Amino acid sequence: MTGNHQSLALLLFGVFVAVTLGITTWAGRRRHGSPEEFYAGGRLFSPMENGFAIAGDYLSAASFLGISGLIALFGYDGVLYCVGFFVAWLVVLLLVAELVRNCGRFTLADVLAARMRERRVRIAAGVSSVTVCVLYLVAQMVGAGSLIALLIGETGGRARAWTVIGVGTLMVVFVTLGGMRATTWIQIVKAVLLMGGAIALTALVLVRFRGDLDALLGTAARNSGHGADFLAPGLTYGGDWTARLDFVSLGLALVLGTAGLPHILSRFYTVPTARAARRSVIWAIGLIGGFYLMTIVLGFGAAAVLGSDAVRTSGAAGNTAVPLLALDLGGGAGSTGGTVLFAVVAAIAFATILAVVAGITLASSASVAHDLYGSLSRRAHRTPRGEVVVARIAAVGIGAAAIGLGLLAEDLNVAFLVGLAFAAAASANLPVLLYSLFWRRFTSRGAVWSVYGGLLPAVVLVVLSPVVSGGPDAIFPGVDFHLFPLRNPGLVSVPLGFLAGWLGTVTSPAPADVPGHAAKHAETEVRALTGAGAA
Repeated sequence: MTGNHQSLALLLFGVFVAVTLGITTWAGRRRHGSPEEFYAGGRLFSPMENGFAIAGDYLSAASFLGISGLIALFGYDGVLYCVGFFVAWLVVLLLVAELVRNCGRFTLADVLAARMRERRVRIAAGVSSVTVCVLYLVAQMVGAGSLIALLIGETGGRARAWTVIGVGTLMVVFVTLGGMRATTWIQIVKAVLLMGGAIALTALVLVRFRGDLDALLGTAARNSGHGADFLAPGLTYGGDWTARLDFVSLGLALVLGTAGLPHILSRFYTVPTARAARRSVIWAIGLIGGFYLMTIVLGFGAAAVLGSDAVRTSGAAGNTAVPLLALDLGGGAGSTGGTVLFAVVAAIAFATILAVVAGITLASSASVAHDLYGSLSRRAHRTPRGEVVVARIAAVGIGAAAIGLGLLAEDLNVAFLVGLAFAAAASANLPVLLYSLFWRRFTSRGAVWSVYGGLLPAVVLVVLSPVVSGGPDAIFPGVDFHLFPLRNPGLVSVPLGFLAGWLGTVTSPAPADVPGHAAKHAETEVRALTGAGAA
């Protein structure tokens, strides 16, 4: 882009940052310093508002940038990410939303502690939640680095590094000043902008091909360099058994992981009742499903209009496919229309990243303050305001960790990175959550074993996988210590999480490990199903 057009793009891009800071300032003035206000926004949001916020929280850089890029590079196999991300919401709707809202207050650990020995279970759930959140944050950082580097015309490592640092700083500001109220409104605004931008780009792609989907797919196949194989399964996950097992592992993580994501679970506490939580999920499913249908069109549109080689040249992971598509649809590089559309899409994508990182950072800081600090500190020294202070300090530390890891993983696809976070959530959080809600015999030992029995294998297998070493696209390409052949650990770590929970329970001393265990389970069951006694 020319200097004038680049200035225009940066100006349009800066408008959204100013708006989000204004929302944060407004929400910060309304805060009361209580945990309920900071973690749950006072539980005052309507189902529609929360549904838009859930969509804004869930539709991350992986959805807008990563999945479209994967479709542009790998065709049909990229579409599989859309299917996994969307089908996951059936698990959330049918098994999780209402029950979690009734049983907890702010975090996953609240649900578990309702019938378990509180200290051990809270520490385990807190460690797991923070780990999942940091993995998820890394993906958003990588997406932000790719996007802003492209926007300013500088694709070197230095530009990406400063972008990652800037995003980390902004997310800490949003969380520490505004809490859940500011985060929710930023997510609502982001969801509206994202849906509007996706609709506009999808319409432009369809107009380019006169509404002929066959022409769109045929052109995408020709320009992909793979021919008809681009529209058939197997381009990425075909071939040998390792690739096929990797696909099964990825699908398992995506479908089961959403119900264990801490920042998604925390959204159910921002509405007043369990019925409102369920209606929120229904709103979210409609928005998310419509968005993923448009993402498919955008991915194939990028392959057809730009060509897969052009997408790969801009960024090997494909994260810049949608912004480049917008530039071309608006008139091409150097045109005012192309620059404006590019800048609008870049601003929407950056809004996506900011909204998601704010939600994740808030959820992880809540786990640190409410679960870890609350369990490790002396009860006499804890106060509600002190807990909120700890949460704000934790947000700074988590932001620093996410910045450091984001700089290491800058060349990986954001959708793939999110897949790793989903694998950790599906392995550590979902088994213990389902056992706690539905298994009468489940014990504190089972809960702790389930969390660590899923989390530790997931993390270790990722470290020993081709993602970290042993290949040109690994985080450390110069060394090779990978022992695990799959790129996603879900196929092994998810069953281990369920198995560890079962083993921990059946080896617990009898009778059940806490006095009144059966009564506590009955109380939890009634509370989960009816909402009696819910916060």
